Amino acid sequence: MIGRLAAGAAVLALMAGLSGCIIISSEGGSRTVVASAGADGAMGVPSYAGLYADAVADPKRPAEEVARDPLRHPAQILAFAQVAPGDKVADIRPGAGYFTRLFSDVVGPNGRVYAFVPNRTMARENPTADLLVAAYPNVKRVNGLLDAMTYPEPLDMVFMSQEYHDFHIPGFDTDVARMNAAVFAALKPGGRYVVIDHQAAPGTGISAVQTLHRIEGDHLKREVEAAGFVFEGESAVVANPADDHSLNVFDEKIRGRTDQFVYRFRKPG
Repeated sequence: MIGRLAAGAAVLALMAGLSGCIIISSEGGSRTVVASAGADGAMGVPSYAGLYADAVADPKRPAEEVARDPLRHPAQILAFAQVAPGDKVADIRPGAGYFTRLFSDVVGPNGRVYAFVPNRTMARENPTADLLVAAYPNVKRVNGLLDAMTYPEPLDMVFMSQEYHDFHIPGFDTDVARMNAAVFAALKPGGRYVVIDHQAAPGTGISAVQTLHRIEGDHLKREVEAAGFVFEGESAVVANPADDHSLNVFDEKIRGRTDQFVYRFRKPG
């Protein structure tokens, strides 16, 4: 318990330094959320730094995922994505559930996290998604086609981490323009589309999606905007200027330390 409190305090202190938020705690542990400058500098956005700290410090998180936190900066990503209690979120190809677990803790009992597993990969990925469903009551698995994805209710956010580039690989048999249109349709007016991916060299577009598993950020931005989204901002929290974009992301010389962009788009409304 002491270790969790210490971890939570450390994350909270970091978040406070980044966002300028103010959290007022009572003796009973309740928090007052104060609207302030968020991690992306947006004024008037409620700060949930305390919730993010608690999610990162959740003892149910596997040790191997916690060990990745210094490189993945989960509290800052949650803040940039503006995840809030009650949100309905889709996590596309959640894998082992690194972000699914965090989202589940933040959105709480009145929220929902849809672990979307594409039909193409469900034979190997459904069992892992079902473990998340069993451990977190507000997580639900959804299968379907990426370019025709639908959900039982309108969403506040669709999230992709290091996955978007894959959907340009022919083996996924996905029309990316239709996929972005499906994301747009799934979101509420004002909903957010947050994408993290490995940066490719300028001017390379989608030419390295299969060879290096990278995509040029500007190309991705144009594709998403073509679906009707408005680009709202980016975070450099997982950027790495030392990455020259020449290596496959699985190469041990760069694995886990690639130059990554984090983009937030919004559906008008």
